[in-house]
Amino acid sequence: MYTLIAIVILIIFFLSVALRILNEYERGVIFRLGRVIKAKGPGLIILIPLIDKMVKVSLRLVAMDVDPQDVISRDNVSVKVNAVIYFRVIDPIKAVIEVENYSYAMSQLAQTTLRSVCGQAELDDLLSEREKINDHLQEILDTHTDPWGIKVANVELKHIDLPQEMQRSMAKQAEAERERRAKVINADGEYQAAAKLAEASEIIRDHPMALQLRYLQTMREISSEQNTTTIFPFPLELFKPFLHKLDPGEADKDD
Repeated sequence: MYTLIAIVILIIFFLSVALRILNEYERGVIFRLGRVIKAKGPGLIILIPLIDKMVKVSLRLVAMDVDPQDVISRDNVSVKVNAVIYFRVIDPIKAVIEVENYSYAMSQLAQTTLRSVCGQAELDDLLSEREKINDHLQEILDTHTDPWGIKVANVELKHIDLPQEMQRSMAKQAEAERERRAKVINADGEYQAAAKLAEASEIIRDHPMALQLRYLQTMREISSEQNTTTIFPFPLELFKPFLHKLDPGEADKDD
């Protein structure tokens, strides 16, 4: 009786130690007497008690937030920059053997790389060319983490905190730029209006009746607004003799 109980206990102990179940996104790196056998999973894994040891590794995409770093840009502006890194383990064996703690190593490498890359760029580049800097960071991190069996999928700069003095200076610069654009647009509008008026004057000079037609159209617009003022047009022919006397060119022609 006691023997049967002992056997049952040993079987239960064996099963609890020998059997492991891994999820679809997990892999188990098997060590047998200290030597790596292979990475197994997912599903049911059978281990030899006291001989085999398994280390679980997740293959899911990890989003790591990089702590804000104090950076001095190439044009000597002090800013705080933080980022987020997306990476995943593609080789579980390398991730366990080549580095002690790949998450901690990735965090430290990301911080130093972020300071180095952002310190080589000017402030305007940090603000306007984030995509280029993101690609550069991703390339450097991916190169360094490839021996660890880790693939860096993407790197994104999240926040760039500027000093208050710099924010005020940039606000003044933006306001001055908006005023400059407004003045340029206004001047361009005045130029176009003057050009159109010049064209209209040439048309009226070549076709004097166009002015009278325009005058009649203006009267129609005024009358449609139900004004109490009455306007009587005078034919331009009434003033033509006076215009001939005032125009020396016409007098020369008559001579």
